[in-house]
Amino acid sequence: MKTLKEQTDAKIAAGRKAKPEFMEGVDAIINKAKAFQQGADALKLGEKAVNFELPNQKGELISLSVLLKKGPVIITFYRGSWCPYCNLQLRALQAKLADIHKLGATLVAISPEVPDESLTENEINNMEFTVLSDQDAKVASQFGVAWEVPEFLLEHMRVDRQLDLKKVNNGNASVLPIPATFILGTDGIVKWNYVNIDYRTRSEPDDIIEALKKIS
Repeated sequence: MKTLKEQTDAKIAAGRKAKPEFMEGVDAIINKAKAFQQGADALKLGEKAVNFELPNQKGELISLSVLLKKGPVIITFYRGSWCPYCNLQLRALQAKLADIHKLGATLVAISPEVPDESLTENEINNMEFTVLSDQDAKVASQFGVAWEVPEFLLEHMRVDRQLDLKKVNNGNASVLPIPATFILGTDGIVKWNYVNIDYRTRSEPDDIIEALKKIS
């Protein structure tokens, strides 16, 4: 079975063959983001996460403080169900969910997508972990992983992918989370994190599990 990185590399390669001019534009934006140190304000090891309360796909409010009472919490920010790289990552995490639960941890996936009945049939929302809606990326901002999407990418989504982010995110189309993963101890302190402004690169589930073992 291919690792998440190998699967992602295959998608990147396919994208380059299909639309090299678009992928070159993405690389340019990522290099610019690095220059401006986007993601530099992300919560670091030893820092404490602010408590939050967000709705799940059923509209039920889920509190971080309540989740932490059960054990460590893995929080992964993803762009949305429309993102193929996010789908790859979350499927990979779903495959390792039993191992995560054995270590006493809870997995939470957060995106700006609005929770409504139309999402209940979505693959992500039917996975066996907690999926929360962070409209306007407010919690992503608290974790230091919210960013303003360049117009170049917004236009690509609107024109090439027929994707109306304004509708999907209930109003805010220009702010998305940097795909990032944090492991919080029961005290809410960040014990491990992975932050990469290149949305095509994600943390490996096996690395998350190894980090959990050290916490345990």
